[in-house]
Amino acid sequence: MKVAILASVAWRTPPRKYGPWEQVAYDLTEGLHARGIEVTLFATSDSLTNAKLESACATPYAEDETVDAKVAECLHISHLMENAGQFDLIHNHFDFLPLTYSRLIQTPLLTTIHGFSSQKIKEVYRKYNGHTGYVSISDSDRDPELDYLATVYNGIDADAFPFVEEPGDYLLFFGRIHPDKGTREAIQIALNCGRKLMIAGLIQDNAYFENEVKPYIDDKQICYCGNVGPGEKQVLLGKAFALLHPVKFEEPFGLSVAESMFCGTPVIAFRRGSMPELLLDGKSGFLVSNVEEAVDAVAHIPRISRAFCRQWAASKFSREKMVEGYEAVYNKMLNR
Repeated sequence: MKVAILASVAWRTPPRKYGPWEQVAYDLTEGLHARGIEVTLFATSDSLTNAKLESACATPYAEDETVDAKVAECLHISHLMENAGQFDLIHNHFDFLPLTYSRLIQTPLLTTIHGFSSQKIKEVYRKYNGHTGYVSISDSDRDPELDYLATVYNGIDADAFPFVEEPGDYLLFFGRIHPDKGTREAIQIALNCGRKLMIAGLIQDNAYFENEVKPYIDDKQICYCGNVGPGEKQVLLGKAFALLHPVKFEEPFGLSVAESMFCGTPVIAFRRGSMPELLLDGKSGFLVSNVEEAVDAVAHIPRISRAFCRQWAASKFSREKMVEGYEAVYNKMLNR
């Protein structure tokens, strides 16, 4: 079986810091390669992989302001599609635009839907529904008008997030600094329970950061660490008393939640989107509805077994499980 993995070209694969789609594409490529599948990663030319790398873009457009995003996307997608005949299957991790090529090529196209950025893009998914194949990353993120071959949870490289038995005493917010992610709510939780909060992540909404987050940063109780890389991320997640994930939208997955549990760190999350699928309430953390309930949950974190958090994450969200899930989808798609 020859498989092409189409990654995003917003960030490097794997990402230096932020880049969830690129991270999933990388872990899947490496996992497939390790299982002896002939896989080619289509990503920026500075990307890293043990498999074969193909590229039409030198640098990621989110990291190089001289790169025009639309031009990069067109060159990147067309490079793969013009070579589609070399592959048995194309696995798209680059949203809806590659779907528009699907009736122009003979190679089956599978798309992992990493969430819907707006209701408008669903029109494209509906047009190619049935002609291509769709995979959801959580049951909660399924659109009732679309047909899906499977739900395959995102997989985490367990070695990248080692278990930490003895945590520190700080709470952690890790994610995009954006109203959807609830950074301000995490600050309120920390202030109300009198604990230190470490904030890490890409500032995606500058006005929100300036007005709702920055005024609370004192580098004592509320600290902002910046948009950190893998090494710092591993340490921050592993040593945290708990991860706060007060999301205010229907989140499709949430990589940091799974990564946190791999480290043994429990998660306190708002009961939105995929969170009931990721967390085992009362066992790997707590599902809550508001800031007040989250403050109460912090007091009960010592009840949570960090060893169980690791065990739960490994049973549901390992890279190996993701690869096995996609292999089954590939075979199903090629045999239908």
